[in-house]
Amino acid sequence: MDYDGAMEGVALPQSLSEANIYMVGIKGTGMAALAEILVAGGAHVTGSDTAEKFQTDDLLRSLDLCYAEGFAASNLPDEIDLVIYSAAYDPANHEELVAATARDLPLITYAEALGELSGSMPSIGIAGVHGKTTTAALCAAIVRAAALPGTVLAGSALSDLGGRATLVQGRSFFIAETCEYRRNFLRFRPSAIVITNIEADHLDYFRDRADIISAFEEYARSLPLRGELIYCIDDDGACEIADSISRERPDIRLTAYGERADGEGHVAYLPAPDGEIRFSVGHRSFTLRIPGKHNALNAAAALIAVDRARQITHRDAGEHVDDVEFAAAAHDAVLEFHGTRRRSEIVGEAGGVLILDDYAHHPTAITATLAGYRDFYPGRRLILDFMSHTYSRTKALLDEFGEALAAADILILHEIYASAREENPGDVDGEQLAEAARHHGASVHFVPQVAEALPLVERIVQPGDLFVTMGAGNNWELGRAFLNRLEEREAVS
Repeated sequence: MDYDGAMEGVALPQSLSEANIYMVGIKGTGMAALAEILVAGGAHVTGSDTAEKFQTDDLLRSLDLCYAEGFAASNLPDEIDLVIYSAAYDPANHEELVAATARDLPLITYAEALGELSGSMPSIGIAGVHGKTTTAALCAAIVRAAALPGTVLAGSALSDLGGRATLVQGRSFFIAETCEYRRNFLRFRPSAIVITNIEADHLDYFRDRADIISAFEEYARSLPLRGELIYCIDDDGACEIADSISRERPDIRLTAYGERADGEGHVAYLPAPDGEIRFSVGHRSFTLRIPGKHNALNAAAALIAVDRARQITHRDAGEHVDDVEFAAAAHDAVLEFHGTRRRSEIVGEAGGVLILDDYAHHPTAITATLAGYRDFYPGRRLILDFMSHTYSRTKALLDEFGEALAAADILILHEIYASAREENPGDVDGEQLAEAARHHGASVHFVPQVAEALPLVERIVQPGDLFVTMGAGNNWELGRAFLNRLEEREAVS
């Protein structure tokens, strides 16, 4: 089994206070979030990454971390207690990791470090191909509003937390986004698991849908005796896991949420004005001010997950559980939730143009997100700038991408954003994706390089339009550059 594992027996220091930890690939969303938790625990954290500008740069600077831009063996400090590295890098040939091994420094992967944290307190893993970041972020919002003594790792900057990716209010429980890539979530030690959805993805690693289903099955099996699986009953993949685990492990508690669920997890959509989504979970009503009905499902998962963490906290402390007070705090947290960076993030509005940015990089997520925008912002023309991520995903899902992207009124595409974990196979490119979208009726402009697309965007986007940058690449920079141009025009008019 490939966990992308490191040295057997290596663990986080029992006390993080004054521990010297070096992080290779520190700008990754999960790594930056982990750095937050380590710093909050008193560790001295340094690290390295590429010189490319990442969304996490501002977050890391806010922590007053010193990190190198560019990899070199000389970056390693003299005093290191532990090296944590991203799964994107191979310790057999990465310059810094080779040097660390030569110095007999202990090495551990990000997934293993997360697993160590989860083993130190009751933990809930948030999993799924889509939605896990927003679900974890909603957990953080609810935990914060209810003043619960736990820690939440969302893996993306949260506007409600001043751009931080984690919430640290205590160690009574740990809620964390956990990733299926390379089966990394198998390092996590959950008391409960949330599964938002499952479908074929990460096809540079998983063979097919059946392979990814097997990974989630193994994750569910890792639950302890009488653990809990919280799953979206509206998703076929999540239901497959629930069905198989119920036969294999009848001790595991199954809690469904969604429109087809009964009881506490039943979700129903209520009439709402433009700019809001109103829904009920069980017998309680909520309002979201971010687009997409799928986010109501994410909220339902978060509400159940945090309620379980709350029950653990009060049970262990021997305290009374105040349901009324918690319900009020949860309602306010959902209402005031502003999302996360790169998940329907409002970049700004100028010249009558609203600019959004979203991380959606799979056809299913693209379809749901664009449909949410149509409902949330009726009457606006939707201009989509999309950058596909990984050659393997683009090739395997080419027609599905074309169909999903054709939902935009005007589509701008770029060359495929290469992943550090794969090389260009030479048999798929951005032009092929553009042709797939045209096949489904899309009006497409293909501009290979993001930096060259600004004049086109200035020419075609009009007042009243919704301009969206989408994908896991670096085209988010285009939306910010366009906003700057619009604001400059307003300043001189």
